[in-house]
Amino acid sequence: MSWKPEMVALDIDGTVVDLEGNLPSTVVDAVQRVLAAGTPVVLATGRSWQDTKPIHEALGLQPGPAVTSNGAVVVDYPPLHLRKQITFDPAPAIRKVLGHAPHLRVAVEDAGGGYRVNTPFPDGDLTGQVTIQEVDELCAVPVTRVIIRDPNASSDDFKRLAKDLGMHGVSYSIGWSAWLDIAPVGVNKASGLKEVVAEFKVKRKNVLAMGDGRNDVHMLKWAGRGVAMGDAPDEVKKCADHVTGNFADGGTIEELSRWF
Repeated sequence: MSWKPEMVALDIDGTVVDLEGNLPSTVVDAVQRVLAAGTPVVLATGRSWQDTKPIHEALGLQPGPAVTSNGAVVVDYPPLHLRKQITFDPAPAIRKVLGHAPHLRVAVEDAGGGYRVNTPFPDGDLTGQVTIQEVDELCAVPVTRVIIRDPNASSDDFKRLAKDLGMHGVSYSIGWSAWLDIAPVGVNKASGLKEVVAEFKVKRKNVLAMGDGRNDVHMLKWAGRGVAMGDAPDEVKKCADHVTGNFADGGTIEELSRWF
């Protein structure tokens, strides 16, 4: 127990907020204890910045970095300053996916925020400005990520889809539901956090990272102490140094209270 985090990296959905987006006051209190100890807290999420901002503010985080879009976008806030943005050509991935399964819903996340889609997504899936476009338009300009969705499928269906497609030349992660995030190759939450730790002069071995999703695997392996939520899929838990309780049972608070 002589080890103590010098930085805390937190996933948002399922780690800081529940799956309905509710942020418990007890989580806010636990994060405030970390900050009061002088330890920086950095959000590392698959959300876009515009979806991350309300949580950053609600937690009362100090001015500093946030890793968003699964590592493709790193910002400082407040005031808002874009530190890093990695884009890629979405056309090969989109055309390969739709060539395999034309019924799938596709969204691209624009560098400036907002989404362009080939058909409407279920309510609540995407926030901000959403524009419907033809596939050729979705493929026309570089983007920070591509999202593939099928509300009638399962995450296991999407595992098979990713395996069938091969998905070479890009990074990808499968969400809890039938949701596939496709990002530039080598881009993930860990890659986004690397320059953040350099700024704080913190070594990765002294970073505590917490998450519950498949897009957290790189981050949990990278951090000195990677902690999976009790609700996480088994393949995520296997990558973690420790598994805390379920979110609803206060697993996030349990882990933060161990150190702060």
